[in-house]
Amino acid sequence: MKLSSILIQVTNDLINSPEAEEIKLSLWELAKEGGWIMLVLAILSVIAIYIFVERFITINRASKKDDEFMNSIRNYMIEGRLDDARQLCKQKGNPISRMIEKGISRIGKPLNDIQTAIENVGNLEVSKLEKGVALIGMISGAAPMLGFLGTVTGMIRAFYDMSMAGNNIDIELLSAGIYEAMVTTVGGLIVGIIAFILYNILVSKIDNIVNLLESKSIEFMDVLNEPA
Repeated sequence: MKLSSILIQVTNDLINSPEAEEIKLSLWELAKEGGWIMLVLAILSVIAIYIFVERFITINRASKKDDEFMNSIRNYMIEGRLDDARQLCKQKGNPISRMIEKGISRIGKPLNDIQTAIENVGNLEVSKLEKGVALIGMISGAAPMLGFLGTVTGMIRAFYDMSMAGNNIDIELLSAGIYEAMVTTVGGLIVGIIAFILYNILVSKIDNIVNLLESKSIEFMDVLNEPA
C-alpha cells in the first residue's frame, strides 16, 4: 500500500470515527493532543496579552490631550513665573509635562541647547512607552515557527509509529502524531496572528504619541521665540 493511500485512509478514519464528534466539541482535549508545544504557545499568548493590556493602559494615559496645560505654561512664561510652570509640570507627571519641564529648566541657554534637551527627554519617554512592545513582535514571529516545529515532530512521530507497525497499521497508533502536527500548526498561527495584531495596535498608538510630543515641543519653542 502506498504511503499517500495510507495517510488518506487514516485521515478518513479519523474524521469518520465515533470519537471525532466528541473531540470537535472539546477544545481542551484537542489542545492537549498538541503536546508540550501547545503549552509553550499558551505561555507566549499569556505574555503577549499581559504586555498589551499593561502597555495599552499606560499609552492611553500618556496620550491624553490637555490643551489647558500648554496655555497655562505660556501664561506663566510670559509673566515670568517659571517656578509655577515647573510646579504645574510636576503635577501633571506625564511625558509631555516632563519634556516641557526640561525645557523650562534650560531657559537662559541658547535655543538650540533647549531644543536638544527637549528632544532627548522626548526620546527617553518614547523608549519607556515601547518597553515590552518588541517582545510582542517577537512572539508574533516565533509562534508560527513553533507551530511548524510541532508539525514536523508530529509527522516524524506518525511516520515512526507507522514504520514500527509494519503492515498492522492502526488508527489509534497514528492519531497522536497526526493530531500533534495539525493542532500545533493551528495553535501557532492563531497565537502569531493575535500577537501581530496587538503589536501593530501598540506601534500605531506610540506613533501618535511621538507626533504629539513633537507638536508640543514645537509649541513650546514658539513660546520662547515670541517677542517679549
